[in-house]
Amino acid sequence: MRRDLLKAGVGAWQLRTAARRGGVVVPFRGVVSLVGAPPEFAEACRHGGVLTCISAAPHHGLWQLHPASELHLVRGNGLPRDGVVLHRGASLPPLPGRPVAALADVLVHVLRCRPAEEALVMVQCAVVRGDTTVDFLRRRLPGNRNGRAREVLDFVCPKADSLLEPLAAMHFKQAGIAFVEHVELPGVGEVDFVGERFLIVELDGKTHFEPRAIKRDRRRDNTSVAGGFTVLRYFYEDVVHHPEAMVAEVQAAIRAHRARERLDK
Repeated sequence: MRRDLLKAGVGAWQLRTAARRGGVVVPFRGVVSLVGAPPEFAEACRHGGVLTCISAAPHHGLWQLHPASELHLVRGNGLPRDGVVLHRGASLPPLPGRPVAALADVLVHVLRCRPAEEALVMVQCAVVRGDTTVDFLRRRLPGNRNGRAREVLDFVCPKADSLLEPLAAMHFKQAGIAFVEHVELPGVGEVDFVGERFLIVELDGKTHFEPRAIKRDRRRDNTSVAGGFTVLRYFYEDVVHHPEAMVAEVQAAIRAHRARERLDK
């Protein structure tokens, strides 16, 4: 904010000179911004708040399913603003020199505010990086009103290095499909999911498209099928953009297997 710079000893003439030379811009009255600074920083300052929830995700390097369509801010007075979602109750100071809430506050806000799958991927990223723990966040979400947020934490998987596994597990559970995760199978190795003692579901990220990985996966699939398993593989676009189709296909495979079992009896 301009007033903060003036209080810090920066002269008004220095700001005017920097603006003339193109070093800073004045996007809104009372707000001074460096050229190239994220525009949402200026918006946050204009509204007298700091970025949080999904609006803060890029500034903490967190995974996101979708970019923020509204500005999510921590702001003290709670007055409604068009295009702005207000959050209250930040417990830590914002990041030094930036209008961005601390990571713990960002994660608590997203768990309370956004759909479960959006909150899950942000928390999963922070946990895998070692920036926080599920227990730490759970302690910050007490009481009945935070019950839904705590349920999301149940899907965080410290072993998963991508958003695919926890997100798929959430979709399967919501559909009533029972799976065991990270199962070690003789001759095959660890697989992502095993359900109904016959169905293997594997999730393939970018590394699975390398030629050596493709060959390895095909051999694993052959060994699995020879051992009596059915194998289904899904990719990022399946899990993130078309989860309904993925779940429907898994359910169809389970129904077909059960039908064959009934015929064999």
